[in-house]
Amino acid sequence: MVVPGSQHIEDKMYHPPEGLQKDAHVPDFNCYLELYKKSIEEPDVFWKEVASDFYWKKPPTGQILQYNFDVTKGNIYVKCMEGATTNMCYNVLDRNVKDKNLGERVAFYWEGNSPDHHEAITYGQLLGQVCRCSNTLKQMGVRKGDRVAIYLPMIPELVYTMLACTRIGAVHSIVFAGFSAESLCERIMDSQCSILVTADGVYRGEKLINLKQIADEALEKCREKASATVTRCLVVKHHALRTQDGDSSVNLTPVVFPVVQTPWDAACDVCWEEVMGQVSEQCEPEWLDAEDPLFILYTSGSTGKPKGVLHTVAGYLLYTSLTFKYVFDHQPDDVYWCTADIGWITGHSYITYGPLANGATSVLFEGIPVHPHVGRFWEVIEKYRVTKFYTAPTAIRLLMKYGLDPVQKYDLSSLRILGTVGEPINPEAWHWYHEVIGQKRCPVVDTFWQTETGGHVLTPLPAATPLKPGSAVSYHHIYIHRVHSVFSREPRSGLLLQVFRRPWPGIMRTVYGNQERFESTYFKKFPGFYVTGDGCRRDKDGYYWIAGRIDDMINVSGHLLSTAEVEASLTDHGAVAEAAVVSRPHAVKGECLYCFVTLKDCREFNRTLVDELKRQVREKIGPIATPDFIQNAPGLPKTRSGKIMRRVLRQIARNEKDLGDLSTMADPKVVEVLFNHRCETAS
Repeated sequence: MVVPGSQHIEDKMYHPPEGLQKDAHVPDFNCYLELYKKSIEEPDVFWKEVASDFYWKKPPTGQILQYNFDVTKGNIYVKCMEGATTNMCYNVLDRNVKDKNLGERVAFYWEGNSPDHHEAITYGQLLGQVCRCSNTLKQMGVRKGDRVAIYLPMIPELVYTMLACTRIGAVHSIVFAGFSAESLCERIMDSQCSILVTADGVYRGEKLINLKQIADEALEKCREKASATVTRCLVVKHHALRTQDGDSSVNLTPVVFPVVQTPWDAACDVCWEEVMGQVSEQCEPEWLDAEDPLFILYTSGSTGKPKGVLHTVAGYLLYTSLTFKYVFDHQPDDVYWCTADIGWITGHSYITYGPLANGATSVLFEGIPVHPHVGRFWEVIEKYRVTKFYTAPTAIRLLMKYGLDPVQKYDLSSLRILGTVGEPINPEAWHWYHEVIGQKRCPVVDTFWQTETGGHVLTPLPAATPLKPGSAVSYHHIYIHRVHSVFSREPRSGLLLQVFRRPWPGIMRTVYGNQERFESTYFKKFPGFYVTGDGCRRDKDGYYWIAGRIDDMINVSGHLLSTAEVEASLTDHGAVAEAAVVSRPHAVKGECLYCFVTLKDCREFNRTLVDELKRQVREKIGPIATPDFIQNAPGLPKTRSGKIMRRVLRQIARNEKDLGDLSTMADPKVVEVLFNHRCETAS
């Protein structure tokens, strides 16, 4: 993040537009304070009112929210709506179709990688496809509690599959379709998935990615490492990789790229198109306990082994629906677009569950911002008359590079609210987003949250909060229902540690299969508090400026990566004896990976080796983890006890010569050598 340094930037306030306040759910700050007070003083009343909009087969029998955040008093737990039974899929689909008569409303405008590929899917059609997929999964042996791995691109079948899992009580584990076979294998094995749903392939821009081949490699790795858990693989034929064959619901032009040759194992593989046509569009939902697991989503861990974050049914339903409604001030005539991938938590919460729970119409986007041209985002906004637009600072900075011309070609007058997610936004990008894209009339909701939190935890509300470019929120505006506590002797200066004193319904319940890791990672450092792992500072007006991770996690283009995981990939190469990875500022990504590698005796550091190491990281983790810089490090700066001094490495990566106190370093001469070996392009 670029933390603003000038007082002028921090003093500048942008107040909510009066036109937006008129019909807003939270129209002003006083209204917000009333909601906040009620949520703190009467939490059961507050959350019962939220829950009253949904269907419960059986109501709760005790307190709405029960918890223990203090490890000294026993196991950590959070329970929401205990004793109640419901079904997520029923609440986001059946309830909208049958109770609210929204069957003809468009749930998703699917926009493919190519502008020629698009489809409108109504709530009624979505319910029918989800029921077909539910019946297909049941025929394949999936039962309540089983885990289903989903490795799909941003196509409608991804939504069908995840909602089908929730309908029959299965637990979905979605893996971003840019991850490698190794990463997919690791996640399948950890959650012991019995079924894998994937596609033959996908185009990202003009690049073909053979997903089925990667999936097959992952399953083979599973067999090599342990007894295979996946028994069947359900394979979708991607729309763009086949000619029109009776699928008239999708607007397709003739195939312009080569059709992918899909490897096929008749003993394991099942063709989606064949089985979906043989099952009914009717499927009764499985009624689940409020605290039954909903999904597992893996996020990078500081040990290098990803953590399977587990969310449960009722709390996640309440929290994503409420935060979507208030943070984006959802109105019935909105067309909402979140550009994230469903493979990340943003897509789970604010493409699928939150919007559908509110009966929203959304854009489901498969493409990338600059294909087939740099105006693609603005073209889509104009095409669907998008009113609420939610994207990452990385995408904003990328599109800023192309200037005003691509923007001015399109009509963006439909926009009413803008949002950012995934990483802190620097003031320069905020101003461009607000002034050029929002035309100085759209508030920017800069949302801070995590996979673990399930939804927004620090955010402005668009009609109620004065904004500061680059700041997440005023401390008065800690969202709705929690007390936020920060440990610091001087709360208005220096780096503060973000912690939370109370839970909210959507917070994670555990790390799948590892309660001890859950407690030690988030609760043992400060008993009684949930620790986010992120730092921030607070200015004189009480606004928070997010400073990023305080552990060894790096936020690259909004994707949280573990330095330990990247280091492990580098040291797996036969030439590398030791590796250390730090962050370095990047104009587009926010942060990038700068790697120091110490080679084994007699190994030569050259361009070929660098290319091999980058390729290895890509294959083991995925393209998002590809290092930008790999530097030869004959030695690493270490303390006398052998601990790597990462602070020094970060300063070397940034070419900062003032290194401060080096008295604890075992061999200070290492520093000069490392400066001499810096990557030239990093200067």
